[in-house]
Amino acid sequence: MTAESIDKDDENNVDGVVDETTTSPQKSSLEITLGDASTPEASAESVSSKSPRMGGLAAAIDSSLRSIQSAGSVLSNMVNAFVQVHTAPKTPFPVRSKDLSDLSSDRTHQALARVLEKAAANMPPCAPGEEEELKSARVKIEALVKRIGTSEEDAGHEKVKSGSMKELQRAHDLETAANALATVILRSKPEDGITNDAVDIEFRRETFGTNAIADKKLDSFLKLCWNAVQDFVLIMLIVLGIIGLVVEMTTLKDGEKCGACWLEGFAILLSVCIVVLVTASIDYAKQFAFIRLTRSLHETNTKAVVRNGHQLSVTDDDIVVGDILSVNAHNLASIPADCILLGPPISGGLKMDESSLTGESKLISKKPGDVVLSGTTAVQGSAKMLVIAVGINSVAGKIKAHVYDSTDHDADGLDGDDDSPLFVKLEKIAKQIGIAGTVAALLSFVVNCIKGFVFQGLSPKEYIIEYIVVAITVLAVAVPEGLPLAVTLALAFSSNKMMKEQNLVKHLDACETMGCATTICTDKTGTLTSNKMTARSIYTNGTDFSCNDPSLSLGDFIKVSPDRPNASILTLITTLIAVDTMDETTVEFEGNKLTSSTGNPTEVALLAFAHSLGEDCQDLRDSTRGRSLKGTLAEFLVEGKQIEFSSARKMMSWAIPKVEGGYRIYCKGASEVVLARCTHQLTGSTAELDDEARQRILGVGEAYNRRGMRTLVLAYRDLPEGVDFDAKSANILNADGTEALEVETNLTFAGLVGIEDPLRPEVQGAIKQCYEAGIDVRLVTGDSPNTAVSIAYQAGILKDFHFLDGSDEKIAANLKPNVLMEGKVFRRKVYKIDDDGEKEFDQTAFDKIWPHLRVLARSSPDDKLTLAHGLNQSTLYTDKNACQKLKAEDQITVFPDRQVVAMTGD
Repeated sequence: MTAESIDKDDENNVDGVVDETTTSPQKSSLEITLGDASTPEASAESVSSKSPRMGGLAAAIDSSLRSIQSAGSVLSNMVNAFVQVHTAPKTPFPVRSKDLSDLSSDRTHQALARVLEKAAANMPPCAPGEEEELKSARVKIEALVKRIGTSEEDAGHEKVKSGSMKELQRAHDLETAANALATVILRSKPEDGITNDAVDIEFRRETFGTNAIADKKLDSFLKLCWNAVQDFVLIMLIVLGIIGLVVEMTTLKDGEKCGACWLEGFAILLSVCIVVLVTASIDYAKQFAFIRLTRSLHETNTKAVVRNGHQLSVTDDDIVVGDILSVNAHNLASIPADCILLGPPISGGLKMDESSLTGESKLISKKPGDVVLSGTTAVQGSAKMLVIAVGINSVAGKIKAHVYDSTDHDADGLDGDDDSPLFVKLEKIAKQIGIAGTVAALLSFVVNCIKGFVFQGLSPKEYIIEYIVVAITVLAVAVPEGLPLAVTLALAFSSNKMMKEQNLVKHLDACETMGCATTICTDKTGTLTSNKMTARSIYTNGTDFSCNDPSLSLGDFIKVSPDRPNASILTLITTLIAVDTMDETTVEFEGNKLTSSTGNPTEVALLAFAHSLGEDCQDLRDSTRGRSLKGTLAEFLVEGKQIEFSSARKMMSWAIPKVEGGYRIYCKGASEVVLARCTHQLTGSTAELDDEARQRILGVGEAYNRRGMRTLVLAYRDLPEGVDFDAKSANILNADGTEALEVETNLTFAGLVGIEDPLRPEVQGAIKQCYEAGIDVRLVTGDSPNTAVSIAYQAGILKDFHFLDGSDEKIAANLKPNVLMEGKVFRRKVYKIDDDGEKEFDQTAFDKIWPHLRVLARSSPDDKLTLAHGLNQSTLYTDKNACQKLKAEDQITVFPDRQVVAMTGD
């Protein structure tokens, strides 16, 4: 059971709480998937018997379950026959890979309903005599689809109250839909998986694709040599070298020996050969180094799948659509393909870290029917999930195809310039030199001809060749034959140096491209921020302590604050944190620096905060009776009472015995839940929490939320001896509508903590240096607008003039137009529909936006590609009037050349 108590559902998902008692664990996967028509009473009784805390809702749930289960009554009678008939080798599936890929891209429950609707219409025919059963199956699936809804306008998309019957039915419908997609559509069973038959697995690969991105075809050494010799300077040198050899060796006078006449032309051609061979050799070697690295990663990436009822370990490349993937957060499992979470829900739920894909550092709760994206990581809980999209059809696969130029990747018209900035400039200089040299050579030839033939009366037959040779020599001298070699060697040294720093450079020109960047589009998580949840604010003792200096910890900030709480309050807070956190959450420090951690990120942030206040939480645990696992106090561990976190309560508590008798229960959880149960507050002594104080706390919490922080409340209560820990409150309800525990009411408020992924200490200085160097910096993240704005302002990407005049709070709502955009708005503005109905990038519309744009929030990897392409292709700098207007009205300076874009993240 996890202790996370403040994570909220991803805003992109439809809210829903699935009670683990809604599905009887004794039922088979097919009964769970399609309902039990024969004994709905049994399931309802199971719910009632297994849910003693449901209180007055039991009868309503009983009635609701009966109506829900009746939806799959006909399907349950025919599914075994359906699966047997339609699992013959190479029987067509009723859905295409594109349908499932669209589902993983859309990530909504309505998209799942659309896939089921399409599959029901495309079901292959059954065996003779089973037509009625197939028809009934379609009817029931269509009824399920109708309840979920296929668009945002449908009733199934409406928000419902937590714990209501509508929410219970929706949760059951989504679980049913996910299991039906596995069992009926993709011919897989949640318990047994697909068959391990080679023919079936290969057919799935042919139908839905393989879970590997096709490598870009390696260039041969000769092709790399050919590419290297396309440089304009090298072409000029080759021509001059050949002409020099021919002229020097064919224009000898009678009896004159060549001697070393060939040396100059040969030296020019030799320098060309060295440049070509060095460039081609390095690029050729880097190709194979990259392939070896990729293959070694693939061979070590294995996952657990269920096939034929047995759990097998297979490599990521061997996973196919329809596989049942077993995921356990203890192994920090990275998801290798897009999946749908299957039911029944496991106690504690599954929480995913999607920061590597979206930039969102908040853990995302997943429930049956939700899409789990490839490339994300399970950090809490365990689950089984159905693989729905692999390889190029998955979200992560599409990104890899873009980045690695896979042969699977279709051109989308969003490619930048092929040549690097340095080589573009070198080619421009070479052409200028060539023109100047040609003019000088022609001028030399004309002057010599006039001088020799007109004024000196020399014979043209004898001296014309000599004058041509002089002209060619002038041209050869003008061309810097050492320049290509010098550039190639410099880039080679740079490449090797970067290799030593664990940066693999596939192409030499990438070294200098990074140094020519005019715009940096940076992601947030792990780049600007440390990717470690950290306590940055706390409201306690009537004072708000918010640390805005990234070089200071919150504990250090409180220590130097003139309003610092007294020692007893700080001791109570640190003890509360030490006691009311899970043993699985651990932290290790070297001095004041957190070096490693395990477990829940929120609890890690709290433990680090306690450490910054000067307390060792492990020592506090070990010295607390009823909490200690070590020494003589370990035998008294049973005296402590743990009330684990649950999604129904949204809080966690731990009671320990007091020396004078009775207990003290420490609680932490979602701010709105725990605060509602507080009747007193800690202000040096215990005082009543009146409405004014409560509103002040709520206002501080709202301010934290607007800054993108996650909030939780710390509270406690002293309990008398002999208290009944199972007693229910008659007045207070949990988030799901069940009766709250009496011991978790009438609490004393100790503090409101704001937690965020903080800025790296060195970021502000780096951003400042970029601006001083004339480099624009833009934040492109999957985070919410307010979180993105908060980080951008702290980093220095956003300045005060980006906000509306007179605005005090630095939040998204107070920004000037086009300074911040969400991904969906950005896509709508920069794409238009052409005459053929196809989506087309609109560079003109983009050029009106990008000079102002500083933050792109809730963006996808495709939005990043669009932004980079638009910046690179923009020719706004040629419009002098527009540039002057931007400078005069908005203090925006447009770089006087094509943009060179550096992009971090996916």
